[in-house]
Amino acid sequence: MPWRRRRNRVSALEGGREEEAPPEAAPVPSALLTSPQQTEAAAERILLRGIFEIGRDSCDVVLSERALRWRPIQPERPAGDSQYDLLCKEEFIELKDIFSVKLKRRWSVKQQRSGTLLGITLFICLKKEQNKLKNSTLDLINLSEDHCDIWFRQFKKILAGFPNRPKSLKILLNPESHKKEATQVYYEKVEPLLKLAGIKTDVTVMEYEGHALSLLKECELQGFDGVVCVGGDGSASEVAHALLLRAQKNAGMETDRILIPVRAQLPLGLIPAGSTNVLAHSLHGVPHVITATLHIIMGHVQLVDVCTFSTAGKLLRFGFSAMFGFGGRTLALAEKYRWMSPNQRRDFAVVKALAKLKAEDCEISFLPFNSSDDVQERRAQGSPKSDCNDQWQMIQGQFLNVSIMAIPCLCSVAPRGLAPNTRLNNGSMALIIARNTSRPEFIKHLKRYASVKNQFNFPFVETYTVEEVKVHPRNNTGVYNPEEEEDETASENCFPWNVDGDLMEVASEVHIRLHPRLISLYGGSMEEINDSKVTRETI
Repeated sequence: MPWRRRRNRVSALEGGREEEAPPEAAPVPSALLTSPQQTEAAAERILLRGIFEIGRDSCDVVLSERALRWRPIQPERPAGDSQYDLLCKEEFIELKDIFSVKLKRRWSVKQQRSGTLLGITLFICLKKEQNKLKNSTLDLINLSEDHCDIWFRQFKKILAGFPNRPKSLKILLNPESHKKEATQVYYEKVEPLLKLAGIKTDVTVMEYEGHALSLLKECELQGFDGVVCVGGDGSASEVAHALLLRAQKNAGMETDRILIPVRAQLPLGLIPAGSTNVLAHSLHGVPHVITATLHIIMGHVQLVDVCTFSTAGKLLRFGFSAMFGFGGRTLALAEKYRWMSPNQRRDFAVVKALAKLKAEDCEISFLPFNSSDDVQERRAQGSPKSDCNDQWQMIQGQFLNVSIMAIPCLCSVAPRGLAPNTRLNNGSMALIIARNTSRPEFIKHLKRYASVKNQFNFPFVETYTVEEVKVHPRNNTGVYNPEEEEDETASENCFPWNVDGDLMEVASEVHIRLHPRLISLYGGSMEEINDSKVTRETI
């Protein structure tokens, strides 16, 4: 039986202060709280036991070390009554799914201070379909001040015992993301939940490109448990790059030439507020603001692989994915039309890049992924991957597009991902190469990303699982054609790269090296979170 929320004027309070629950909160469906594993309850140590009204039933409520369980109190009936057994079925919630507790009071005009106590409200994180999370409430109604105070203090003590959950966050907000909706997204959806969870925040509005980089280079982060970026892929990538650069500086490393980078000290949270949200979508499995916020509140932490991009031995940046050729030229075109809306700019750039489609003459060297135990142990010890025993491979020719991706790169136009066989932290990258072909065939390949069919099932598409890649473009020396329009994507003989949605222009060879589990991100599917078992100590 689903629980019903009372319609009278009540609120959840702590310390005599009114704190309304966010409008998204809904009562917890009882169907989500039942489990066949109820025999485990007997083995748990009972902390408290009492009577509360839940929904419209008076219930025997038991608080143990891992769960809150309750069973409706019913009049005695003959043994074997199936209807009675059904009504008395035990329900429970795990304590790890609770993220806040408040005293529930009813206010009236005559009451100036504390109001009338009604009981306790628990705020709970529940998993929905398609990797989504939602916040719900559970009301434990009891009018006794002393009784509720004991239970309230016990719940507060339990919540304080989750070490991964942040208590203070640095928020970086990009107000220009997508349709300038990031500010509204944060203050209407994210901040109320963070306040409800008792998390302190310090918000900085990013005013220009590179602001996050300069800010995180110098600002004091000692009092924060994590950093949160509210914006699109470009903003998120910039913040991740800045956190990793800061970690290298704090470790006394030369940031221009990094062979074995150290891990970022603070986890990063990503609130999707951009046009594509590839990073957040790949991390959470869905570009959903409430889901991303609840992952942060609950302290779900994932270690994620990161790439370094360098040229001539000099570090260019950290990143998660890159495209060269068609992907880079499309972004370079889109950057010239920023006065358009994001979707219009993207579609216009794709059409124009297809109309002027051309292949790049390249030499691509790569180090295939080696999953043997000795190599994995060598990586865990921080040894360089490219040594004399590794076997590099090389291919060359005319390529329409080259993609190097350390994450699946899920997005609305590629629901299965641009690199569907890649994981967040499997220690490898996907190298996807589209050789020169006709425009209609290349368009068929692009359309496959939006379908359930295999986008790589074309004779001109090659895929490799790699650890390192070197892309060496060779300047075209063909006959000059005066009727050909000037290449809008060229910039002083530099080749455009699309790195996490940011334009990177490089004139020479680019070396991409994967670094396993280099940064901690708030989020990930529940299965991956349970498998990784990351704690603050490992960060």
